[in-house]
Amino acid sequence: MFLADFHMHTNLSDGKLSMRELVDLYGKRGFGAIAITDHLCDGNLLGKASRYLNLSLSQERFPAYMAAIREEAARAWEEYEMVVLPGFELTKNSLSNHRSAHVLALGLESHVDPTMDVADIARAIRAQGGLSVAAHPVSTRKFEKQTFHLWDRREELRHAFDAWEVASGPHLFHEVMQSGLPMIASSDLHHRAQMTSWKTVLECERHPEAILDAIRRQELRFHFYRDEETVPVVPRRRAPWQFPAEPVRAPFPVA
Repeated sequence: MFLADFHMHTNLSDGKLSMRELVDLYGKRGFGAIAITDHLCDGNLLGKASRYLNLSLSQERFPAYMAAIREEAARAWEEYEMVVLPGFELTKNSLSNHRSAHVLALGLESHVDPTMDVADIARAIRAQGGLSVAAHPVSTRKFEKQTFHLWDRREELRHAFDAWEVASGPHLFHEVMQSGLPMIASSDLHHRAQMTSWKTVLECERHPEAILDAIRRQELRFHFYRDEETVPVVPRRRAPWQFPAEPVRAPFPVA
């Protein structure tokens, strides 16, 4: 049994930590798997602005990004026995929340065109053996840009995605919990303080394909991880990465 987090950003997009710092942050805490998912923005005006400000990957920078992930994945396994999956977040932002959508591509090293329709993006990810995740499809309960497009089309896209985020950071999405959709929980981490969040718990082999298959089959649980180094708490005997006797299972019972 091990903890995993499949949504995080480095300073190659809008994160605060380098890729090496991010790997060490999770490796030193005993995580079994993570995915690096920097932004790959659409070609609209907002996307072009993000690339200009170095807040997004580009097609030209993409091969170097993947090479960096491969290098860190080798080090993470050697030092921590932690799997690092390649990934990226296809980012389609609009002035309208209901036209905005973010899609995670996990376990994929090939570039995907972020200008396509979200259904075509999901198909392209799957066609190349990756796993497609609908990122924060409902309100994140934070004052930030919201991405409701996927949720507005959830019946049409029900079978297009391998998982839908049921949590982003510390907040559970009750709409997703009760939807019957396949789920995953991650932090959407941009800086250290966001380590305290919902995570996914897996019991499979620590191998990329085994991890992706466990998510597809929904053989997973969810656990609220409280990081004692970034959020002070009353000292306790149990290490912060150890699990309670009964982690929350997927699917969640209706509250």
